[in-house]
Amino acid sequence: MRISWILCTYIGRHFLAALLGSLAAVMGLIYLFDTIELLRRSASYDDVGFGAILTLALFKLPQMMERVLPFAVMIAAMVCFVRLTRSRELVVTRSAGVSVWQILAPVIAVVLVLGVLDVIGFNPLAASLYQRYEQLQDQVLLRNPMESPMQVGEAGLWLREAQGDEFVIVHANSVRQEKFDLKLREVSLFVTDDRERLVYRIEATLGQLRPGHLDLTGVRLMRAEHPVEFFENYQFPTELTLAKIQDNFASPETVSFWELPGFISFFESAGFSASRQKLYFQSLLSSPLLLCSMVLLAAVFTLRPDLRSGGQMIRIVGGVVTGFVFYFFSKVVYALGLSAALPPSLAAWTPAMVAGLAGMTALLHLEDG
Repeated sequence: MRISWILCTYIGRHFLAALLGSLAAVMGLIYLFDTIELLRRSASYDDVGFGAILTLALFKLPQMMERVLPFAVMIAAMVCFVRLTRSRELVVTRSAGVSVWQILAPVIAVVLVLGVLDVIGFNPLAASLYQRYEQLQDQVLLRNPMESPMQVGEAGLWLREAQGDEFVIVHANSVRQEKFDLKLREVSLFVTDDRERLVYRIEATLGQLRPGHLDLTGVRLMRAEHPVEFFENYQFPTELTLAKIQDNFASPETVSFWELPGFISFFESAGFSASRQKLYFQSLLSSPLLLCSMVLLAAVFTLRPDLRSGGQMIRIVGGVVTGFVFYFFSKVVYALGLSAALPPSLAAWTPAMVAGLAGMTALLHLEDG
């Protein structure tokens, strides 16, 4: 029997209401726990107000929503199917000749649309707010006045370093890592005092990072009220190392979906490893499929007409346990991807494909087997 549009809308509306309720409950708990954790961390600072703590937790919330969205979808699907089964609506629908796949179609369609909107629309907002959260965390809790020690992108490399009462800003139009050496081209160094007033500026054609200093070639030293000084070679003292620079790369979560390809291209052209960024980008691409897989897993445990037999709670617990098992499995696969044991694309798509195939296999066995 062909499922009607009215029935599709009815099932989709029930699922959407359950999803909104699940997200509200889960995000409320996460916001509460994050606020408590931030209050604990700021207990030693008397000048940190409660409003600043609430703002910090609020900026982090959208990123946490993206992380828990697959579990919220699974919980919402289980709640929706259990309600429809208890009211005998699904029993009547299936007895009229509507298959499980037709019943799941409107739910999967809603999830697919939400997954695409999350990637192309909500992710840039979450990345922007999470970047602001990290900056405020550095300023409020870590007492670091610098907004970010490093920024990298198509405009080149920007580094910030504190040297006593002075701050040094390093900019290079292009950068290249060759083994353990970091080579820079078209280097600019701006040295400012603690009030952000320029003390002097250095322009160099080439630069190379050495232990304890930067080796600069073709240098022009410019000071206020002094003539420009020229040097063939110049050593600028610095505590920067290649390891520190790599550690200060922006976390992938602070970069929006639309900007990630440019960041990955720059990292690879500079000789740096972009495995974290590539893995995160591929995981964003696979997230709509992952949400659909969560619906299939939820249907395995709840889309049954015989819940009156007394095994309802066991099935619900089984679905929750399956969700946690899948979560740990995905973390293991992602760790293998970060360690380069698996290609980033394979590590990102494997959890979604495994969950989807497992759900389809179980449904085929229960429905048609």
